Amino acid sequence: MSNTIIDTNFNFPKQKSVYKGKVREVYNINDEQLVMIATDRLSAFDVVMPKGIPYKGQILNQIATKMMKATEDLVPNWLVANPDPNVAIGHLCEPFKIEMVIRGYMSGHAAREYKAGKRELCGVEMPDGLNENDKFPQPIITPATKAEMGDHDEDISKEAILQRGIVTEEDYAILEDYTKKLFQRGTEIAAERGLILVDTKYEFGKTKDGKIVLIDEIHTPDSSRYFYANGYQERQDRGEVQKQLSKEFVRQWLIANDFQGLEGQRVPSMSDDYIKTVSERYIELFENITGESFVKADVSNIQDRIEANVLEYLKQN
Repeated sequence: MSNTIIDTNFNFPKQKSVYKGKVREVYNINDEQLVMIATDRLSAFDVVMPKGIPYKGQILNQIATKMMKATEDLVPNWLVANPDPNVAIGHLCEPFKIEMVIRGYMSGHAAREYKAGKRELCGVEMPDGLNENDKFPQPIITPATKAEMGDHDEDISKEAILQRGIVTEEDYAILEDYTKKLFQRGTEIAAERGLILVDTKYEFGKTKDGKIVLIDEIHTPDSSRYFYANGYQERQDRGEVQKQLSKEFVRQWLIANDFQGLEGQRVPSMSDDYIKTVSERYIELFENITGESFVKADVSNIQDRIEANVLEYLKQN
């Protein structure tokens, strides 16, 4: 499990700063470009696990970039180049301090809130009489405040976002419109793969010239939940657990091992065998979501490979 990338400490030419999120590390190059490196860190319940997952960063980066290219006709994005399997390079953006979460089905966090008796999530009403994993009459947007590394994202309503001045009303209307369009396209892409896009989150930023663009990841198993379409309704009718593609299997393993990121709880130890299983599941996710075979990058020295590829790109651009 040593051939993973957990942390980086590069010093690229004209580098101004580096931001380290839960999974990605973002280098500011001359206040013009951002070099985003997808590490192999695994985050669940907003907590970063102690060990990396082989190929996870490559998988997330490659799914995200494929999906950005598949949606760029609908929504502008920050992406310019992919010089390395773990790296995306794009325009410098000032990120909005919220995540635009959109849910087509009553699953995950929404289902846990619903089971606790709540019928409102982020100011949006959830109808009575739903079972877990039922489809909502129409997708609902349930934003979350953007957490720093290790902190918890928090549910927030549209009204609170506007009231606190986190986003202007004009900008929020664009974020809402883009979120709906991306979710619709993501739903169509998933359907072609025999999948259902259950819920997902999008992050946006503003370029230096004031343009709102999609940033970070899109339609990856870390940011999205997918069900297999085949047998979905039959499983619902029988009250069975849905067959899904997402990192929910990691969350369920953690819950079974008494961890939900709550105060006083300790992250359970992950054996090398379990980590290998998680890596294999991520490869399965990649192949199902993209419809392509996963090609493993050379991981004999990931740090050197990334540095060489980024330096070559920066030299030519």
